[in-house]
Amino acid sequence: MPIGRTVFAQFLDPIPRRAFERCVARYHGAHRVHSFSCYNQLLCLPFAQLTYRDSLRDIETCLRALQPKLYHTGLRGRVPRSTLADANETRDWRIYGDFAQLLIHRARVLRGDELFAVELAKTAYAFDATTIDLCLALFPWARFRRTKAAVKLHTLLDLRGNIPTFLAITDGKAADFTQLDALVIEPGAFYVFDRRNTLVQVASEWAPILTHERVRGEAARLPG
Repeated sequence: MPIGRTVFAQFLDPIPRRAFERCVARYHGAHRVHSFSCYNQLLCLPFAQLTYRDSLRDIETCLRALQPKLYHTGLRGRVPRSTLADANETRDWRIYGDFAQLLIHRARVLRGDELFAVELAKTAYAFDATTIDLCLALFPWARFRRTKAAVKLHTLLDLRGNIPTFLAITDGKAADFTQLDALVIEPGAFYVFDRRNTLVQVASEWAPILTHERVRGEAARLPG
C-alpha cells in the first residue's frame, strides 16, 4: 500500500490559504455558508481541470471514488453536483479573480529571472483572443451562430515564463481589440499583436502612450 501524500495534496502546498480567505472576506463569500465553503469550491476547480472532468456529474463521481484520499486536502464529505452547481452560480467570481491575480503575481516573481529568446530591457507581452465553442442547448445566452454558441477568451501573456497576466471572457462575436481599454499599460514594455486591424486599433486607443506614426507604419507593412 502506498504511504505518503497524494500528488494533488502536494499540488495544493503553494496555495496561500490565508490570502484566499482574505479574498473570501472581501466579498463576503462565507455569508450563510454552512458546509460547502469557498475553499472547498476552490479545491474542486483544479481537481476537475487536472483530472480532465467534463461535467458536474463526472466531477461528483470522481470525487466520490477518491473521497478517502482527498480527506486531508479539505474535501471532507460528499460534493453533490447540485451543491457545486449552486456554488458556481451564486458565489462572487471576484473572489477567485482576485486570488488568481495574486497567484499570477507570485508566479511572475518566481519566473522573472527566466532566460528569454532575446535580451530585452523590458517585459514582452503577447495579446490574442480565441473563440471557445459551446453547446447552444446548454448555453443559449452565448449564441454565436444559428446553430452554435461560443465565448471569446482574451489573453495577455507575459512571454517570460508564459504566464497570463490578463484574462477576460466576452461574447463570441466581440472583436479582439474590445479589451484594449482594460489593459494596464506598462511603460517601456513590448506588446505583440497578430492581426493588422488590432494593431491599427492599438494606435487609436493607445495614442497618448505610444508613438502613433510608428505603430501605423508597422501595421501598414503587415499582410492583409
